[in-house]
Amino acid sequence: MKPKDDRYILKAIIRVSRYIIIISMIAVVCLFLLIISLFNNSPPATAIVPENQTANHQTVIAKAVNTNPVADIWKAPDVATIPKGKTGDMIRYGRELLAHTANYLGPKGSIAYFSNGMNCQNCHLDGGSRIFGNNYAGFIASYPKMSNRSGKVEPASERIAECFERSLAGRSPDTNGREIQAMLAYMKWLGQNVKKGKPLYGTATEKLPYLNYAADPLKGKAVYVSMCKKCHGANGEGLLAADKSSYIYPPLWGNHSYNDGAGMYRLGNFAGFVKDNMPFGATYQNPQLTNEQAWNVAAFVNSQPRPHRDQHNDWQNLKNKPIDAPFGPYADKFSQQQHKYGPFKPIKDAQTETATKKS
Repeated sequence: MKPKDDRYILKAIIRVSRYIIIISMIAVVCLFLLIISLFNNSPPATAIVPENQTANHQTVIAKAVNTNPVADIWKAPDVATIPKGKTGDMIRYGRELLAHTANYLGPKGSIAYFSNGMNCQNCHLDGGSRIFGNNYAGFIASYPKMSNRSGKVEPASERIAECFERSLAGRSPDTNGREIQAMLAYMKWLGQNVKKGKPLYGTATEKLPYLNYAADPLKGKAVYVSMCKKCHGANGEGLLAADKSSYIYPPLWGNHSYNDGAGMYRLGNFAGFVKDNMPFGATYQNPQLTNEQAWNVAAFVNSQPRPHRDQHNDWQNLKNKPIDAPFGPYADKFSQQQHKYGPFKPIKDAQTETATKKS
């Protein structure tokens, strides 16, 4: 090879090397900019919010995770701390009764037949210890208290009796008997550090913002089929356990579900409950339903047949009647249909206006 050819090849190699270096530098800069962009556009780890959540639910999460000190969020005591002896035995028995009510007090119960086959834990999740899962945190501390529904001051035992008669669509055991007293012992242990009147975060169910229109049972059926049917059955029948005396997943309508006098038959209670807990795996921090889906599936489930309870003695003072109480009479001019499915905001606004005028 001639010297001139050698110089030509050398110059070509140098030119190619320069191009490779320039292209590599550009690629590194682009990668760096991409990484910076991703970090700038991502929410902080404590504020990750699923896309299907509303502004209201984002506020709930921010309150729970970012602004509330840990002491403000109630935490159930460890079951390992249940004391020994007779007191502990009653607490453990009460916990067992609440978790597996049907095995003891259901249609095939080992003690007696008082309930429809559901368990208290079906509506009071994790033995009444879950945030926004109808927990028992402040239950004992709040009683005795005036019940607007019955119109009288009630002890805690009477409230449990009402659950047997409504949510469990049956009849109540003796409120002075061992079973009710054991349930009370467990609830007292569970809320041992809660003082009367102390504000608690995450009790009962979340109050979702009202829709601007009525909840739609037909749209709710689509939600049920895609998100709920696999556990609760095509006909809301639930899934029986192998012993046929209790349910793995409870029935949502029919003869063995809650009756129309239960708290879950009020749309606001059901919607808040499913939003934060259903389908299986959902939590108040990571829900799987939008607010609209929760309202609609609540409307669908509560449009299905279930046992009826005579409620003519409920809410004697109509001014105290909840706006989503599904049966009349009412203190306003809105229809029973609107009180059941909404829209609820006009009812609420009318109540507020009436109260303002009187004050």
